[in-house]
Amino acid sequence: MQNERENGWRIVESEIVIETPHLRLRRDEIELPGGKRIGPYYIRESRGFTVIFAITPDERVVLVRQYKHGVAASVLELPAGAIDPGEDPEVCARRELAEETGYVSDAPTLEHAGTFIYDPTSSTARFFLYIARNVCPLQAQNLDDTEEIDVSLVTFDEVRAYVRDGTIEVGTHIAAIYFVLDRIGRL
Repeated sequence: MQNERENGWRIVESEIVIETPHLRLRRDEIELPGGKRIGPYYIRESRGFTVIFAITPDERVVLVRQYKHGVAASVLELPAGAIDPGEDPEVCARRELAEETGYVSDAPTLEHAGTFIYDPTSSTARFFLYIARNVCPLQAQNLDDTEEIDVSLVTFDEVRAYVRDGTIEVGTHIAAIYFVLDRIGRL
């Protein structure tokens, strides 16, 4: 395999070493521009995920609290989820919002606020940030086996306070909250 990358990095050898529904891990051997080889270099391959900043008609922000096994703790965050094979990011955002919270937007399209690199050092993942306005609880939650999710509605002042005091501590969600608050003029 002779895969030339930006800045002269070249993948000399590559193989998938773990492939499960939750993780796809690739092992690469890299040749740097000066000829030095490094490896193994591990990359988490991903289709990416969506993060949804959902706002109710009375200007409450929808938050979810759920246990995350990686950090062995319950975290407070925006609704979010992985993109399924072949799924459009906006379709994923609508699906995840409805499944995790029961909330649905009446808008024909969600506002795509931006696409961001998640972890450029060791992952191919990008996250797609959407703003869902005028969301209402129109269905029951439809949770995966690993999910137990508590939904809460908070004011813009409360969500800002939660980011500032560390109540919300997931980095991608902190960035998403500040990005959206700035975009909608509520920072």
